[in-house]
Amino acid sequence: MGLKLGDIAPDFEQASSEGTIRFHEWLGDSWGVLFSHPADFTPVCTTELGYTAKLKDEFAQRNVKAIALSVDPVESHVKWIEDINDTQNTQVNFPILADADRKVSDLYDLIHPNASDTLTVRSLFVIDPNKKVRLTITYPASTGRNFNEILRVIDSLQLTDSHKVATPANWQQGDDVVIVPSLKDEEEIRQRFPKGYRAVRPYLRLTPQPNR
Repeated sequence: MGLKLGDIAPDFEQASSEGTIRFHEWLGDSWGVLFSHPADFTPVCTTELGYTAKLKDEFAQRNVKAIALSVDPVESHVKWIEDINDTQNTQVNFPILADADRKVSDLYDLIHPNASDTLTVRSLFVIDPNKKVRLTITYPASTGRNFNEILRVIDSLQLTDSHKVATPANWQQGDDVVIVPSLKDEEEIRQRFPKGYRAVRPYLRLTPQPNR
């Protein structure tokens, strides 16, 4: 059984391109994005790691740490990072786990026998400061991840953790949000949402994003 939303992300100690990582200690009070790759020197993954490096400031604004994984050893990662930096015009600024013994892959259910008995699938996990899994996505090998969507989901999670709202389809920062149906007290609604709201239906109430 794979990890479910709300599960505690398994802790581990593993080698990486930046030394030994003790995962929960490394995360500290940050959010985390852990994403896996089938192998080093693969074309789609090279573009993904390069793009992740370019998102350093975006992640920092959201208190997010990124960490990648493949089953190749550290020596291979170091050489691959040189290629990533050169071909993607960036500098990799996050660790890549060297999961040669499949320890982390087993903890996070990253080996899918129908895809490959030895290589990890391309999964991504968003983990909150309480070490809970908040998002899981598994991509096919042929399709690169949409990191703008990852940032959008993190924005939504951080907003909805702090306010009694949900984000509608295709929501972006600054768009209206939905007041959660469980909030029914009108006085509390006025206090929480002083800009007011628009009731499309009794269960569908839209209000300006409260932290904007």
